[in-house]
Amino acid sequence: MSDLQPLFDTFIERLRHRHSPATVDAYRRDLTALMTFMTREEITSWDALDIHHLRRFLGRERTRGLAARSLARRQAAFRRFCDLLIEHNLLSHNPARLLDTPKMPRHLPRPVDVDVLGQFLDTPHDGSPLALRDQAMLELCYSSGLRLAELAGIDLTDIDTHRARVRGKGDKPRQVPIGRRAATALAAWLKVRGMLAGPHEPALFVSARGQRLGHRAIQLRMAHLGRERGLPEHLHPHRLRHSFASHLLESSQDLRAVQELLGHAHLSTTQVYTRLDWQHLADTFDRAHPRARRRPDAVHGARDVPASSDVFSSRPSDNQDTPS
Repeated sequence: MSDLQPLFDTFIERLRHRHSPATVDAYRRDLTALMTFMTREEITSWDALDIHHLRRFLGRERTRGLAARSLARRQAAFRRFCDLLIEHNLLSHNPARLLDTPKMPRHLPRPVDVDVLGQFLDTPHDGSPLALRDQAMLELCYSSGLRLAELAGIDLTDIDTHRARVRGKGDKPRQVPIGRRAATALAAWLKVRGMLAGPHEPALFVSARGQRLGHRAIQLRMAHLGRERGLPEHLHPHRLRHSFASHLLESSQDLRAVQELLGHAHLSTTQVYTRLDWQHLADTFDRAHPRARRRPDAVHGARDVPASSDVFSSRPSDNQDTPS
């Protein structure tokens, strides 16, 4: 594997500058598995890699039960890595781009009911520094629809009274508003943060040891708080983000605004993410489109054209974009 290792290390180092630690770790595992396969197959250099090797490797992974989503992620890792091989003149084309992407099942997290979530967030706590930190994390995640990596990576200098600056996927910066309840919770946390964090620690949320709170620690804290406060379902940051999007869309019906707040590059991703209500779209079409509205006074006995909700009696096929 030694001949394969240097470019692998170069690829991983590049990823660190543009992607979250979770993405880097996932791609590292994907390529490590491929390198192990190549060693067993006695393929000692990257310039010998072709589509047949990739198909055989992915076929073995599918046989051993790897899920479609994991297979698709591995293909994405291979596509990006093969681009690096082309850059180094080891390949003339990208074999990973010739692979068929497996069909992705739709497993979207259900949003927490707005009243249930409100009761959960309003549950009293003991007022300790860690409790104030946890409350601020919960309120900010739900208020601003943050991803786990964005919540963990936010620094003190990234927030002011009404907004926060975060870096999303692809290291893309964006600004998100901070709601009133989140601002109150953050202010309470900042009053006691100095009891845990050192003077030179930039992270907004720190552990009991004063260091930046990691991804896994945040997930565990939210899951624990869900159980402790009697939430009847598992709680994690992505669930709060999904609840933010769903609740905001239900209230505003402004898909473009929700797209901007979530930091989605494509509107289709937001449509899948928020389980856009097709009946609402049909009703809006009926009310707004001049050729869609029913006419109570049909002229000369002409047949009344059915409204869109009648014509489109079934939900349209789901877009396959992966929400995040």
